This record gives sequence, C-alpha cells and structure tokens, in this order.
Amino acid sequence: MRATQVVIDLVALRHNLACARAAAPDSRILAAIKANGYGHGMLRVARALEDADGFGVACLAEAIQLREAGISQPIVLLEGFFGADELEAIARHRVIPAIHNMTQLELLEQARLPQPLAVWLKVDSGMHRLGFPLAQAQEAWRRLAACPGVAEVVGCMTHLANADNLDDRFTVEQITAFRQHTAGLPGQRSIANSAALLGWPDSHTDWVRPGIMLYGVSPLLGGRGAQHGLRPVMTLRSELIAVTRLRRGDAVGYGGAFVCPEDMTVGVVAAGYGDGYPRHVANGVPVLVNGRRAPLVGRVSMDMLTVDLRGQPDARPGDAVVLWGEGLPVEEIAEHAGTIPYELLCRVMPRVDAVESGA
Repeated sequence: MRATQVVIDLVALRHNLACARAAAPDSRILAAIKANGYGHGMLRVARALEDADGFGVACLAEAIQLREAGISQPIVLLEGFFGADELEAIARHRVIPAIHNMTQLELLEQARLPQPLAVWLKVDSGMHRLGFPLAQAQEAWRRLAACPGVAEVVGCMTHLANADNLDDRFTVEQITAFRQHTAGLPGQRSIANSAALLGWPDSHTDWVRPGIMLYGVSPLLGGRGAQHGLRPVMTLRSELIAVTRLRRGDAVGYGGAFVCPEDMTVGVVAAGYGDGYPRHVANGVPVLVNGRRAPLVGRVSMDMLTVDLRGQPDARPGDAVVLWGEGLPVEEIAEHAGTIPYELLCRVMPRVDAVESGA
C-alpha cells in the first residue's frame, strides 16, 4: 500500500453541520454533496450527515446512487434534468429537480409520468448562470403549478454570485431582487450557500444550502475554516521515503529547478500530481513533517515531491508528512497554487486510499 492516504474525519464533518445549524437556526439544511461529496466520498458523507434535512446533487446518477444506498432524505437535483428520458427515473426515485429554463418546463408540460413530481423553481437573481429571468418568475411558477406532471412546486431558489466577498453589495441587490420578484408566490425559499450562510444573515430563508463549509473550509475570500469554528474533514498525508544529504550547488529534481544554496538535507515525500497535489506550486510551499513546517523544493513530480529538511536534522524515512488538512489549511495550499480549495479537494485521485476516522 502506498504511503499517501486521505483521512476523512467524520466527527469533524458532523461538527461542521452543527456549525451550519447554529449559524442559521431557523432554516433547514440542504447539504451539498455533489462531485463525490467534494472529493470526500458522497455515500460516506451522506451517511455521516444523517441529521441533514436533505441533500443537493448535480445530476440524476448521483441521486440514484444515494437512493440505492438507502438514503431517504429529500434529494434535490440542483441542475434539474438534462432530458425527458430522465423524468421517469426522477419520479421513481422521488428526486426533486430544480426547473431553471423554458425547455425543462415545456418538457414537463408534455410528459406523461406514472406519478407527478415535486419541483423547485430556480430564479436568476443576477448570477446569470441558471434560472428563469426575474421578470419570468411569476409566470414560470404559474405554469409549473398548472402542469399535470407536477404535484408540488416546493418553492423558489436562487444562487448568489459574490457572497464570498463581504465588501461586495451585489449580494444585497440579489437578495432584494429575488424577494421582490417572488413575492406572493406560495412555497418555501432558498438563497444561502456556505458564504451567505456565514456572512449574509438576510439570506437565511426556509432552506440554506451549505457546501464547502461542511468540509471545514472557509467560503469567504482569504478566510480559514478555523475562523468560523470549522474543522478540516480531509487530511492528505504521506511520509518521507528517503532523506538525502546534498552539497552546495547540487540541483534537485526535474529541470534542476532548485539548487542547494549550501550543504543541506532534502527529504523525498511519496506524493505528487498523480495523487492530486498541484504540480505548478513554487518552491517554499509548506508541508508538515512530524507536525512542523518544511518548505517544498524542486518541481512536484507524478509520484514524489522534495522538501527542505534543514530545520529538521533528525527527520528519517517513514516520518509522517501532511500535505494539507489537520494543522495545514487547504486554503493556504490553494492560495499558493493559484486556485481554490474546492479544486484541490475534488481532484484527489482514485489511487489515494481513503481512511475514515471518528466513524
């Protein structure tokens, strides 16, 4: 077995759900577990979050996988359905699609289903990605409510574009516009993602939809999960497989991207971009060796990376290395990589074994 593993802390996951509830105590929780539970394992996450009021997924295949595993909570298809051929399975598996465009609405009006569906109406309040334009919200709701294939319009939802930036007032404009254009329509409301849940209390309606915060990551620009009382759920860990004494002027790794400025010790870690670690990070990005920071030197290769051990003269092969997670926020590594934590969590490769803790 390779030394590289991800440890999934289920106690931390449940703790983060409790933080979401505490932040919006009057709302129900639709936990976003799409994209394989943000890389943490969708079924593992769903089973651990048994106290969630419902789950949000991206596509029917994810919903069916949950149902076949015995998950009974409401499941919302956040992107709705992609074709009329999915409608029968949506009805059979009791899945709730978000209807966000006229093509979906017309397909529902034409469909002959064994049982009608519950649906959400998705409204575009300014993100301009999915959703009926604000001016069409009332008419879309009336057509859905009159559709023979629809048993219930659960309510109206929208998505916020800039909620991660607490200085951007566009979020207030979106919330206001959504409320105004859905006023008087029956049913429930859902606005808040993780960032709005933590940063914009006016977005707290009947349902909130936490995603990245459930996994211990701050949804706010420049933030860290610990600032919100969140705990990291995923720790990507490995170990040193070699410790080498090099001389001043020796080049390390492909292309000689790092040249030793003095006689020094370099450690080789059994992890690389083939495991999902970002290849293009620069020298100096930290890892934890035996719980202490050590900077990366040289290029990240497919299966290995190298670290400067000048600050740890007693390091030996077999010593523990943390690449992100407990003690080293994934937000920090994402900043060094010029990306977002979502991407790092989602792209851990299948060859990396997952180990649960706190089950």
